[in-house]
Amino acid sequence: MSHSIRQIRDNTTRARHLMQRSRQQKFAVGAFNIDNQETLIAISLAAQKLNAPVLVEVSDGEVEALGLENVRDMVDNYKDEYGVEMYINLDHSPTVEGCKRAIDAGYEFIHIDISQANHDASEEEIIAKTKEVVEYAKFTGALVESEPHYFGGSSNLHDEEINYDEIRKTFSTPEGAKRFIDATGIDTFAAAIGNLHGKYPVPKELDLELLTRLREAIDGQISLHGGSGTPLHYFEEAARIGVSKININSDMRYAFRTTLEKVLADNPKEYAVVKLMPTVYEAVQAVVEEKIHAFGSAGKAIS
Repeated sequence: MSHSIRQIRDNTTRARHLMQRSRQQKFAVGAFNIDNQETLIAISLAAQKLNAPVLVEVSDGEVEALGLENVRDMVDNYKDEYGVEMYINLDHSPTVEGCKRAIDAGYEFIHIDISQANHDASEEEIIAKTKEVVEYAKFTGALVESEPHYFGGSSNLHDEEINYDEIRKTFSTPEGAKRFIDATGIDTFAAAIGNLHGKYPVPKELDLELLTRLREAIDGQISLHGGSGTPLHYFEEAARIGVSKININSDMRYAFRTTLEKVLADNPKEYAVVKLMPTVYEAVQAVVEEKIHAFGSAGKAIS
């Protein structure tokens, strides 16, 4: 069901107020990816139980699998059913056109990531296309997020160790972040401080001193991508420093798949898979609840 422009603008206004609250009250909002309905149910249940605001997010591949408008409808349906404060984030969209479609569909948060499709995209190209999305988003008030270069890793289970000597070469700098924000007009800067997409054999390490300097250098919101596999104390401190949004995907996918494998193995004669799914989304819900507590967003929802 399509939203009117008034409904969309009301939603984006509430989303902007949420980001302001996160800064004032020192909590971060969890942005949780979905690629199926069960994961959306898990997020909704966790948000309801902990009275926490949440972002449901979909990447380009997840949009292709679920449908841009269908995700809008699903989120609206579960938001109403569970009475939760919930918004949609388009995650790592590689094209301006994809961002515009999501803005038209009423997505409150838009992440334009030109380097996702072209890792070697120039900063000039990234700035120009990001500015185009920022200008288009002014019609609905959607919040736009971006970064000046490719962000490494992938939302999967990795076997290799993390090479921090290489990762540090891509860390954000206060000067670079401010220059990029001034050039594009984005609402949210996706910081690189040791966070990395995916789940690895060793815990991730975040440079909180660098994060503090980034926070002092820029206005607006800071997001952290690649939150899976990160010790929770980093999230607690990042929220206190002033991070407003933290993305989680791989930890949820891991819980989903490993639990599904177990319930299938334990119930070899059950072919009504829908009867087995509550155990699966309960496992995912536990992951979401753990992150919400670490982010400090429990009890922060305004429905």
